[in-house]
Amino acid sequence: MNTIESFIVSLYLLFVCSDIPMTQFIVNMNNSMPPSQKFIIHVLDSTHLFVQPHVEQMIRSAISDFRDQNSYEKPTS
Repeated sequence: MNTIESFIVSLYLLFVCSDIPMTQFIVNMNNSMPPSQKFIIHVLDSTHLFVQPHVEQMIRSAISDFRDQNSYEKPTS
């Protein structure tokens, strides 16, 4: 692949950089999808992924929901 082709291909990917637990969350989310809806293009390492760009909002929403469900709220007395 020459440089121009590499550049063009990279325009169609979304680069995700996160900590290890959040990357694992995204990988698990991808694994729970049917084969036709999987969105991870390539896992670079434990903190970096290339995904299809159209799933950005879906990933952000899933992360936000996950954080909301796992947040501690001090009980009011």
